[in-house]
Amino acid sequence: MTGSIAQGTSQTHGNTHILHFLVRLPRPADQVWPSLSTQEGLAAWFTPVDVLQPRLGGTVTLGDLGTGKVTAWDVDRVAEYTVEGGGRIRFHLERDGDGGTALRFTHEFKGEVETEQAWRDRLERLIDVLS
Repeated sequence: MTGSIAQGTSQTHGNTHILHFLVRLPRPADQVWPSLSTQEGLAAWFTPVDVLQPRLGGTVTLGDLGTGKVTAWDVDRVAEYTVEGGGRIRFHLERDGDGGTALRFTHEFKGEVETEQAWRDRLERLIDVLS
């Protein structure tokens, strides 16, 4: 079983942009979770992480995106990071069939910080890491 990016949408409201992706991953959530919730896991496919306190309200520093807080944390289900200049990045895991996981990804940001293609590329790297 290989992963896939099932759909992606992009919305703009004034200066705020919201990217949504549904990503189907070939592993159960407990095997996907470390890729979204640890310094090593995020660095393997997304960006170097200088600081990550894995708890609600913890400090996070995501590479070039900046420093902020963990704004949602539900172990094996939801990790959300809100960083100055980089916006809000949310990973929401759901069971997907026998042994798979659906990742509902959202990135909300202001300005022209990110592109849909940049996130597609990152999410493809995540699929590769987990395959």
